[in-house]
Amino acid sequence: MFRSITTSSALSALTVLALASCSSSTEPVGTSSSSSGPAHRGASTSSASVLLSSAELNKRLLNESDLGEGYTRKPEPALRHDDVTVIGCPVLEKFGSDAATGSGLDFPRKEAASFVYADNNSEVAEELYSGAEDKLSQGVSRIFGAMSSCPRYQLLVGSTPVTVTTRKLPAPKLGEERWSQLLTFTVGGRSSVVKQTAVRTGTVVVVVSGSAALVDAHVAKATDKAHGVG
Repeated sequence: MFRSITTSSALSALTVLALASCSSSTEPVGTSSSSSGPAHRGASTSSASVLLSSAELNKRLLNESDLGEGYTRKPEPALRHDDVTVIGCPVLEKFGSDAATGSGLDFPRKEAASFVYADNNSEVAEELYSGAEDKLSQGVSRIFGAMSSCPRYQLLVGSTPVTVTTRKLPAPKLGEERWSQLLTFTVGGRSSVVKQTAVRTGTVVVVVSGSAALVDAHVAKATDKAHGVG
């Protein structure tokens, strides 16, 4: 995504997950789907039903050696509390100020990391959450469902309007539940595309966000490491 604090704030408000920005793009509007079924890669762990501490989650985040050559971890961004208003999507509007400030999901056990790739234009971010299985399932489904329920709406971040379009994507066959979507953000005539894929296995949810190519390249590895596989 192009570097804009406005767009970063919009992403946080939308997903209630700290999404990393990704490279500037003119890709067509792209998507959220959720599915469940038998566990696939990343699901075979004896501790699937055990809640993980933040310290344990941190150890399971991807690092530069997992990603390969050309990746540099970004410093954690400063917290911001921009006023965010949702316009044209009643379902998202119901989340109110909690969603707007990135605190709409009550998952206290969380760790995150984001990386810049090569030319400093493409980025990928990972977040890990641990909580009761039903709460994780319901919380992530609620957010993805709300976002995809409105194919086009607007965010007002401070005084800056951000047009958002969403489209569902088929999720990869990973974990016990999975969700995927493509979001296009347009600010001042410039568009950025963010892909987001979430996978739940037991008490852990892994969310990988950023440029579509990088998300596709690393989501399986992130899922495996998050659940102690490999």
